This record gives sequence, structure tokens and C-alpha cells, in this order.
Amino acid sequence: MARILALDIGTKRTGIAETDPMQIIAEGVTTVRSHQLIDFLKEYMSRDEVECVVVGLPLQMDHTESQSEPFIRGILKKIEKEFPDLRIHREDERFTSKMAQQAMITGGMKKSRRREKGVVDEISAVLILQSYMNRRDRGGFPA
Repeated sequence: MARILALDIGTKRTGIAETDPMQIIAEGVTTVRSHQLIDFLKEYMSRDEVECVVVGLPLQMDHTESQSEPFIRGILKKIEKEFPDLRIHREDERFTSKMAQQAMITGGMKKSRRREKGVVDEISAVLILQSYMNRRDRGGFPA
């Protein structure tokens, strides 16, 4: 099986998570500068097979787009141009940053490490990926 990647795209940084090849476990990979994301994806996909990419969908509580969505759509157009056969799914990312912060506290991560924004972005990507996998496994959509 191929891996699934998840991206928590921000205007400065993108958190990245992946599944294992059997698509059972979601784990953090890294955080990259958003303007370097395409280069990262090219390198990653040259060594690992990717079934699809899940990208966080930042919505407001009233289900309208957040301010960062136009930026994310611009990045997605670049990804689609570079990888025309790659399937891209969107997954609601509301509360992932707060959940990431709580997970770090619960997991006993030191305060100095929790202050690193890239760590939050990477954990947020894991949460986006896990949410996608849970929904997929419940039959929420075709694979």
C-alpha cells in the first residue's frame, strides 16, 4: 500500500504527517516553510509512494472560510499542477491547534519544546490525518 500524507498549510509553515505503508498509524514527519513545500513533496514522492494527500480545511465556526483559505488554495493549485494524478482531499481542521497544544501538555512535553510553532503544526497535521482516517474507516466516503 502507499502512504497518505497530510498537510497543515499555513502562510509561514506547513506541518506534515504521514501514515505507515499499511495506512494504520499517523505520525508526524516534519515542518517546512510553506514556500518550500513543493520541493519537499517532489523529494518525498521520489522515494515513497503516496496514495493521496489530505489538506486541512480551515473553517470558521459558522462554516465560512478562514482568512488563510485563499492562500491554501493557491498552494493547492501549485500541487495539482506539479502532481496532476495526485488525489487531494480536504479535512476540517478546526480546533487542531488547540488539540495539539493539549496533546503536548498531556504527553508531558517540556514547555520550551511546546513553544516551538513548528511542533504544533506537525502535530496538527497528524490530527488532520487521523481525522481523515477515522472518517474513511467509518465509511464516510469512498477511499
